[in-house]
Amino acid sequence: MHRSALALLAAGLVLPALTAAAQDKKEASKKLYCWNEDGQRKGADSLPPEAMAAAREEISVSSGMRTGEVQRALTDEERAEQAAAEAQRRSEALAQETRRRTEQALLTSFQSEDELRRVFAERVTLVDNSIQTARYNVTSLREGLVTLLRTAGERELGGKPIPDKLAGDIRIRHAQLLYHTTLQASFERQRAELDVEIEQILQRYRELKSGDLPGTHTAAIDLPPAPKQ
Repeated sequence: MHRSALALLAAGLVLPALTAAAQDKKEASKKLYCWNEDGQRKGADSLPPEAMAAAREEISVSSGMRTGEVQRALTDEERAEQAAAEAQRRSEALAQETRRRTEQALLTSFQSEDELRRVFAERVTLVDNSIQTARYNVTSLREGLVTLLRTAGERELGGKPIPDKLAGDIRIRHAQLLYHTTLQASFERQRAELDVEIEQILQRYRELKSGDLPGTHTAAIDLPPAPKQ
């Protein structure tokens, strides 16, 4: 009986302590969310659906210190720009790697022009795909800008003011169009330079092979054609 009483007493002391500790841990884990909406700073202990894509800060309720930060979700246009920039980076990296490999090999290690051509195949395909993607983006952005400008023109003709949002969308779409137009021109310039680079290296390769094997003639290869302008 004595031992039972002690056990009950211990349970009565421990359980409230555990409950209090769990409550303290729960309170410590609570946080506030702060974000900007329509130029105003807002905060809440739970994130509303309309703020899910917004940039926000997370603040601990117990300490008042910032514990985290979440960047806003990217728009479709921004994701497209990221993809285009990554394609350009990969293209430039491949160009540098190809030049390094070509210099190391000194061309004489290739047994045929077909082997040499395969060194450039990935670069050709990547640049061609980048050109096609850039052209699609330019066409899409131009059509969207024309639609926005038409809407603004109709409002002006009707004596109605142009909303700030519409004017802002026009500025953004115009900037995006200029960016992707420049990007397209860059890819097309890379493609033209790549054609020249390939032809120069092939010519040098033929000269080297001709010196090794006098009197032989190496047939020209069919390089992938440049995209139609």
